[in-house]
Amino acid sequence: MGRAYEVRKASIQKTGAAKAKLYSTFAKEIYLAAKGNPEVDTNINLKRIVEKAKKSQVPSDIINRAIEKAKGSGGEDYQTVVYEGFGPGASTLIIRTLTDNVNRTVGFIRAAFNKVNKNLGVTNSVSYNYDYLGVLSFKYDNEEEVFEKLLDEGIEIIDLESDDGIITITMNPTDVHNVKDVLEKLIPNIDYEVDEVGMYPKEKVKLTGEDKELFLRLYGLLEEIEDVTDIYHNVED
Repeated sequence: MGRAYEVRKASIQKTGAAKAKLYSTFAKEIYLAAKGNPEVDTNINLKRIVEKAKKSQVPSDIINRAIEKAKGSGGEDYQTVVYEGFGPGASTLIIRTLTDNVNRTVGFIRAAFNKVNKNLGVTNSVSYNYDYLGVLSFKYDNEEEVFEKLLDEGIEIIDLESDDGIITITMNPTDVHNVKDVLEKLIPNIDYEVDEVGMYPKEKVKLTGEDKELFLRLYGLLEEIEDVTDIYHNVED
């Protein structure tokens, strides 16, 4: 069915710094989702983020503190800001951040690019070469049944593939919650191996030699920035 999209599986890093950043990112996202309605049972967006946090082994006390914090007045004013940039060779990057200080964040990101003599771009200078997609992947052995259930609910998906008992569905990000509702009725206690909304490159490039070394350095510098939550790129692994 149509084009097959490569699934970007997040590697689980064991370092204390990586865990701390993961916890911090989820705490911010939970706090934002809980503002206005901190009830997990009635706030579907909050419910989904909490589910992902638990699967990523974020401690319950961090989740609960973020929700309690959202119940108070005032607090931080986080916002999502996306940056686009040009890396070594023909590489491009899209950097998603969650920040309460845009000037601080853009300064750190610009400095990372400067260290490898590369530059940030303007809005849509890179993203037009990417697709904004939702991707869900899970174990199930009946591809046709899944497709028919989604069709019965009037949900139009972009792609559905089955490989060695793993079904991967690609969809418009606005349909992710609806697709999950259908899947969770069909497959009780479903365990998502991939649960992502992100930017996927339409074409990938291969880097070698110095270009690859510089790209890896740039990626590492960006990953160290606390406000950075996701880095998307077009470089083959």
